[in-house]
Amino acid sequence: MNKPSPALIAQSAVRRLPRFALLLFSVAYVLPGFLGRGPWKYEDIAAFGVMRELTSATANWLQPQLLGQVTGFDALMPYWLGAIAIKGLPFLDPAVAVRVPFGMLLILTLLATWYAVYYLARSPQAQPVAFAFGGEASPVDYARAIADAGLLALIASLGLAQLSHETTPAMAQLGFTALAFYAMASSPYRRATKILGPALGLLAGLAGLALSGAPTLAVLLGIGGALVEWTHMRWGSNQTDAASKRQSWQWVLLIAGITLLVCLLAYGLDLWRWRILLPGADGQPAWNEWRSLGRLLLWFTWPTWPLALWTLWRWRKQLASRHVALPLWFAGMAVAATLTTTASDRSLLLSLPPLAALAAFALPTLKRSVASLIDWFTLLFFTGCGTIIWVVWIAMQTGIPRQPAANVARLAPGFEPSFSWLAFLSAVAATLAWTWLVKWRASAQRAPIWKSLVLPAGGATLCWLLLMTLWLPLLDYARSYAPTSRLVASLVNKNACVEIYGVGSAQAAALQYHGKLELRQATSTAVCPYLVVDIDAQTTLSNTVNLPDWAFQATIRRPTDKKEDLLLFKRVSIDNHAKPGVKLPPP
Repeated sequence: MNKPSPALIAQSAVRRLPRFALLLFSVAYVLPGFLGRGPWKYEDIAAFGVMRELTSATANWLQPQLLGQVTGFDALMPYWLGAIAIKGLPFLDPAVAVRVPFGMLLILTLLATWYAVYYLARSPQAQPVAFAFGGEASPVDYARAIADAGLLALIASLGLAQLSHETTPAMAQLGFTALAFYAMASSPYRRATKILGPALGLLAGLAGLALSGAPTLAVLLGIGGALVEWTHMRWGSNQTDAASKRQSWQWVLLIAGITLLVCLLAYGLDLWRWRILLPGADGQPAWNEWRSLGRLLLWFTWPTWPLALWTLWRWRKQLASRHVALPLWFAGMAVAATLTTTASDRSLLLSLPPLAALAAFALPTLKRSVASLIDWFTLLFFTGCGTIIWVVWIAMQTGIPRQPAANVARLAPGFEPSFSWLAFLSAVAATLAWTWLVKWRASAQRAPIWKSLVLPAGGATLCWLLLMTLWLPLLDYARSYAPTSRLVASLVNKNACVEIYGVGSAQAAALQYHGKLELRQATSTAVCPYLVVDIDAQTTLSNTVNLPDWAFQATIRRPTDKKEDLLLFKRVSIDNHAKPGVKLPPP
């Protein structure tokens, strides 16, 4: 039987967020970060390098590699998407072309989250209490308002900004997870004859997730989806007619069948890997790692996690219902992956769509005082962040105030500020829009149910847009390997190949892209006139390289990181081994 709903919502509170405003939010969030910047370290540039190499005629599409080195993720689909984009968009720079499919994946994430929350809110158990004399929110309008709130909660999540704008397997995992989430949420509200759409969406979502380096998570999400549907059918709903029960059983079996297919696909492509690593298992103090994970959970999922916890408390009598159990399972699996893998932030990224769904269902139960507290905190936090971004930018351009300008010069030595009218006008427009939004929220706009998430989403969008316009040259300089790569290229002869030793995938990809160098892995027999060695690998260099063949030339320092120096050697003679070897520079 149905438990009483904790939601008390009148029809006046489910006014739709204007579609133009929602579209503007999404465009202002998606485009900055994909346009105007170079590939950043580490995963972004490393994945890009694998995609570029995959376009060569000799590449093995079932084993994406970079210079013979395996990738950090046992993934296929993200690298395929990037390589196909490079081949299919030859008129674009490769670094721009690879962002096209990943930008579409971010759009897919936003759309899938909106529709997932919409269909979850259509559930009878999620509907608000009916008033004695009418006037309660209609089911469709209520679902749309909750879906608007869910999308705003996702955009407001602090951890989404940077990782969702990178061309990495983590972004592909996010898009396919959101697609699977939508498919499982929407299926019960489709007729049996129209179940093909959710079924295909679920197959694409779980298969894409498995091919993006997370086959275990894909199988667990499939198993959990079937379990949630069965639990909802058994305890979370009041289905009595045979047709509804039969359709529910069909969907449970369909989820199980698709999950089995995905499991066989992962097994056939040899994608299974044991990755579970509990805190402390790598030799680091367990307490420090647990504390670090706790901090990550607090800020990465803000502001959705407190609202999600409130949802679980207020809707505790409906925990078996689909609108609570399904996002709870998805979020729980992502958090479990965060606690048991090394790429904790990228695993936690997958929890943001389901946490946004849970956060949206907290709004019908919030008191006005709590909503006001959220507004005031958001107003102060994002206004302060925006002000800091503007002050530092003004200091970079004019030298006033002196302290921020000095900090930039100290942290990014050699950086030369530049001015762009497009970036400046975009930042001014975003700041004016934020001012208008604050004024609108401070007025008597108390009716819409999504009102408490407008400022968090607007503030997150404002700060992200300001960073990607005003601070973009500085961030490109600080987070890119371009300065180092171009310096190396200036010290070697044009068209000469370069051997590398101990150089990571990110640096190697940057040397290829920014430096336009032809790289080869170093061996005992020198074949190129130059050798680049990572400074941390110099102690083992003699195990692979014949040192008498090389003379030390220079140490290339990365301006913003003293721990990523490269050593450049020039070949002396491959035939004259009697020439005395040159000592390595001191570490």
